[in-house]
Formats: sequence, C-alpha cells, structure tokens
Amino acid sequence: MFFNDVCTYYTYHCLLCAIYFAGSREKAYVYAISAAGVAYSVTRACSKGELGECRCDELVRKRDNGGRWKWGGCSDDIKFGARFSKDFVDSGEDQRAPEGLMNIHNNEAGRRGLRSKMELVCKCHGVSGSCSMRVCWRRLKPFREIGDLLTSKFDGATLVKAVERRHKVKLRPVRKNVKRPSKKDLVFLDDSPDYCVRNETTGVLGTRGRLCNSTSYGMDGCRLLCCGRGYQTVIREVEEKCQCKFVWCCRVHCEMCSFKKEEHYCN
Repeated sequence: MFFNDVCTYYTYHCLLCAIYFAGSREKAYVYAISAAGVAYSVTRACSKGELGECRCDELVRKRDNGGRWKWGGCSDDIKFGARFSKDFVDSGEDQRAPEGLMNIHNNEAGRRGLRSKMELVCKCHGVSGSCSMRVCWRRLKPFREIGDLLTSKFDGATLVKAVERRHKVKLRPVRKNVKRPSKKDLVFLDDSPDYCVRNETTGVLGTRGRLCNSTSYGMDGCRLLCCGRGYQTVIREVEEKCQCKFVWCCRVHCEMCSFKKEEHYCN
C-alpha cells in the first residue's frame, strides 16, 4: 500500500507537468522535488520499520569519526531511498531524447539535494549530564528544508539544449558564457509560458480577476500578480462574528458586527 501511494503521487504530478509545462523550469522543479519526495518517503518508512525490504543504515556505523562519538540509534538509509527513487522514477525516461535527459538530470538534482540535507543528531550519556559518551546517528531534515533548497535552485536553473557528442545526446547550456550546470543544478529546455494571460491549451488560468495585496512586494502583491495591468479596488460591507464571550457552561456567545472591507482585484 505504501509503495502504491508513493508511486501514484509521483505519476500524477509528472503527468500534469508533461501536459502543461513542456520543458520549462517549472517542470524541472516539480520533477526534482517529486523524485526527492519519493526517496524521502521510502527512507523514512525504512527507519520506522514500515517496510520489510529495508531497515536502518548499518553501514554508517563503520565510518571512522576519530572517537568523537559512538554510532548508535537508527540512521536513515538514504542510499536505499535514493536507489528506489532512481529505479522507479528514471526507468520510464528515454535517455536518447532531450526531454528524457532533462527529466533524469532534474530527478538526480532532487535526490542530491535530499542527501545534502542529512544531519548528525547526538545524545549525551554520562553522570550528572557530563556527556562522557555521545551516541550519534544520521537523519533527514524536515522536507520543508529540501523544498526550500530546490526552490532556491529554481531561479538559477540553466537553459540547455541537446547536443550530440560521439553518438550520444547530451545537454549543454544555450549561452556559451554560462558554465555547465552541475548534477545538483536544475536545467530546462523551453521558456515558461506566459502565466499572466489565460491560455486554455496549456492550462494557464491567467491573473485577471485575481485577488491581490496592494501593500505587498511579494508574489501576492498587486505589482507582480497583475503583471503591470493595474488593479481595481472594491469596498464591500461584510458581517462577521465579534465580541465573543464564553458563557458558563458551555457555549460561546458572539455578536454580529458590520464593517467595510477593502479588496483589490487585477485588471
């Protein structure tokens, strides 16, 4: 059941990318974070004993740490999770096609980003908190940090093209003055569609009529979200519960208050 849930999740998101995002940097990000998500879910399930095919990482205990601590606990077996992700996620890609190479590259970037977020966790043992002995193990950080890492790589993704070298197709930067992306970087083949204008063919809804924040300089701000078209301000009178009090026992009594609410919508 666990493997079925993970596989269904990955397949669903990548099908959406294939339909709507072609070879864009959005597709690069979704493939990377999906591959990382598969590896993360499998790795954590191994550590929790939910899978019979794997357990904790025993090989890490053979690493020399100079006697600074003693290996113990249950280290996350990231190698098993990453290997499962690679076998499952990359298996359907055509390594001779530009899009297949792009997907494989971004899948690996996601897994490498996951590996870079492994942390050493230690627990002290000793009389009166003397920490005469430290027991340590390796574990994955919260997936939010992996997502933040890959998000930072989204803006720095490299536009590439397919080039044949010695009867093999490889991806190289379109611009000559751009350094070749590493295996940790995201790559994409096509520019992103215009998300400002509605396009039913690509599934883009556009931003016309979207609620925006006039005081924000972020992605929710009217300056960015409205794509320079400006916005309209609407003042509505709304009613909401107010002056709520607890009445013994046991209910909450509220009054209804009317006030004016200012909202902004993109042109």
